[in-house]
Amino acid sequence: MANTPNIPSLTKAWVYSEYGNIEEVLKFDPNVPTPHIKEDQVLIKVVAAAINPVDYKRALGHFKDIDSPLPTAPGYDVAGVVVKVGSQVKKFKVGDEVYGDVNEITLDHPKTVGSLAEYTAAEERVLAHKPSNLSFIEAASLPLAIITAYQGLESVEFSAGKSILVLGGAGGVGTLVIQLAKHVFGASKVAATASTAKLELLRNLGADLPIDYTKENFEELPEKFDVVYDAVGQSDRAWKAVKEGGKVVTIVPSGTPPDIFFLLTSDGAVLEKLQPYLESGKVKPILDPKSPFPFSQTVEAFSYLKTNKATGKVVIHPIP
Repeated sequence: MANTPNIPSLTKAWVYSEYGNIEEVLKFDPNVPTPHIKEDQVLIKVVAAAINPVDYKRALGHFKDIDSPLPTAPGYDVAGVVVKVGSQVKKFKVGDEVYGDVNEITLDHPKTVGSLAEYTAAEERVLAHKPSNLSFIEAASLPLAIITAYQGLESVEFSAGKSILVLGGAGGVGTLVIQLAKHVFGASKVAATASTAKLELLRNLGADLPIDYTKENFEELPEKFDVVYDAVGQSDRAWKAVKEGGKVVTIVPSGTPPDIFFLLTSDGAVLEKLQPYLESGKVKPILDPKSPFPFSQTVEAFSYLKTNKATGKVVIHPIP
């Protein structure tokens, strides 16, 4: 393998130094110190990064009691190339193409230099080898959303032969819940909600019953489901759509028990487990048609994400 590439001491990144609306507080900074890696970490030259609602909620200060000190370069999802490895790292070497969600515990002291930077550091355990058939853009779109989808289904003990209703089926997480429920867990029936123009996408992903939320209320359907996976924050209505003894898992906290509110733990092992499904094309990354946004348009990308109109994922590339 070639020698370690020259790694600059300063990196270009998008940074905020105060809490507020991310479009207002996020600034381009060409002089952020390149992260130093710990023994269990690798340094990644970032090729693509995906943005998530947690980024702008964190920027608003929603989790400031357990956040890392400012300034922060946000970004959870990364795909890139390993340029340096810590002394205890076994799984990766310099030159490996990797992807993952760099923050193991989503809200508890996330990294101060995340994936919206030229270089980011991440623990070996949160990363996986990039599937060979996926571009860096496609790979970057997956980690936080696919791990949230997978672990959320596990949290309600979803299994073969069960039925599921996915609320927000065309979103970043919903598009993957549909595919995992159908092709990995073996659901007997998958229903999902979206707006009129997105129903065909739901069918293509594996939904047996696409529901147009602009025309019908899912809770009024005669059919009820073993599980409702709520990716939009409608768990109060979701309970009216489950069978007796069924479960609701939500990733948007409503504070209504007995929801199972679910927050992922970033884990490279989940990505490795799903690799055969990604490489065979059974499970596909879904990118919003506007993706990728160039690094210079990261603020515009967040404005678009905040409309809640994105289909699948919003990705930043190239960086820089």
